[in-house]
Amino acid sequence: MTSQPSARTTRATRSTTRFAKGHGTHNDFVLIADLRGSLDLTADRVRALADRRGGIGGDGVIRLAPTAAIARAGEAVADRVLAEEPAAIWFMDYRNADGSVAEMCGNGVRVFAAFAESLGLADLSDGDLALGTRAGVRRVRADTGPDGERWYAVDMGAWSLPGGDDAAAAGADAAVAVRGWNAPRPALSVDLGNPHTVVALGSLEELRGIDLSQAPQVAPLPPDGTNVELVVPLGEQTRGDGVVGRLRMRVHERGVGETQSCGTGAVAAALAVRTWASAGGRTPADTWYVEVPGGLLRVRVLAGGHAELAGPAELVFTGDTTL
Repeated sequence: MTSQPSARTTRATRSTTRFAKGHGTHNDFVLIADLRGSLDLTADRVRALADRRGGIGGDGVIRLAPTAAIARAGEAVADRVLAEEPAAIWFMDYRNADGSVAEMCGNGVRVFAAFAESLGLADLSDGDLALGTRAGVRRVRADTGPDGERWYAVDMGAWSLPGGDDAAAAGADAAVAVRGWNAPRPALSVDLGNPHTVVALGSLEELRGIDLSQAPQVAPLPPDGTNVELVVPLGEQTRGDGVVGRLRMRVHERGVGETQSCGTGAVAAALAVRTWASAGGRTPADTWYVEVPGGLLRVRVLAGGHAELAGPAELVFTGDTTL
């Protein structure tokens, strides 16, 4: 005769974990506070949490954990983070929806900051928040959007063109093929701690008609894959904050698919458009507003080869889950 498990036993074996759901320009995430750094966030668990039908749903999962715990788990980047910035005591452990580990996420960093504030672990009204990512230290400050709304601004660190000066002069160092195109098109690789490949399109109508239901084919393909941004430059204009550029973008994220927004992708897109303008002999703007399906982001070129990303971050709801 088989005995039935008691309710007490069932509760013991099905422990719950508190989570929050948040988004930055509709790039959405499941957030978990692992304050002891003891949660085993396996790829299967990430896929279950990110599942939009069987789970909570999101473009990725963000675990907030002590940077020291990440270092003890064997990730050398956490040791480097603490050596560079001892105040970066919290680490953004970011996973794509397919369970793969990612370096970082620009929209996710802002949502991480909002999450840390909600937990009482940070107060951006009293200064910046330094945090660790697999792409290094990131610093977040409070900012204000064009309509007076609260934004978060992130120093995204150093950026580079993997193809160097030759790629900058030519405007391309890769080729991208999208479903429905007759031939691949030239593209520019941009590195922001994670890889991006940016393609310019000729019109908003073409951008709207692009089929991103399948991953674009990129050649040469970086070893860890790449995010692909398709952009339409919308020109530059003089505003109260000086000369600013505008562009519209769609993005296919590696390990996820098309998303409503990609923070690092917005930065890569703006930097690519600036590079193309420079190659054409113009002095481009240092501030760019990037329109994505999920909203509006701002990119600024900073001194020292850095770039800043600013935009909103919102926590939508909280709950409990059995991982």
